[in-house]
Amino acid sequence: MENNNWSKLSHLQLGKYGEYFAKMEFTKAGFDVYTSEVDDKGIDFVIRKNDSEHYDIQVKSVRNYNYVFMRKEVFHLRENMILALIIFEEDALPTLCLVPSLEWNTMEHKYFCDNDYENKKSKPEWGLKLTKNNAKEFKSIYEFNKQIKNI
Repeated sequence: MENNNWSKLSHLQLGKYGEYFAKMEFTKAGFDVYTSEVDDKGIDFVIRKNDSEHYDIQVKSVRNYNYVFMRKEVFHLRENMILALIIFEEDALPTLCLVPSLEWNTMEHKYFCDNDYENKKSKPEWGLKLTKNNAKEFKSIYEFNKQIKNI
């Protein structure tokens, strides 16, 4: 794809590209990667560090800085659940960020959202509100090469 023109990809194509991109980065970092055949539990793939440690990975791809969410019924906050967020900006390589699910427990940063939508049609969700103004800070904290050291 010439000049990384991500707008040419459909929503589904972008998501699939992001998922493969994340798998390759984990593989490059020395992890075993196991793909889920069906994504009905909010897990796109599993990574294994050693015989006793594994992490469930939910992948989300976002074009520029849109709102991203994970349904609470499938994205459970626990030690070994990680959001792999791939940010696609026009004319740039994708940026892979890793967000441990337990970050939503503390809601330390302004981009984390906890939406229960009581008495509404939408199901409860964990979210991220990324904007051009907060993206640099977000990336500096959750960039793959920084977060992978904590796994």
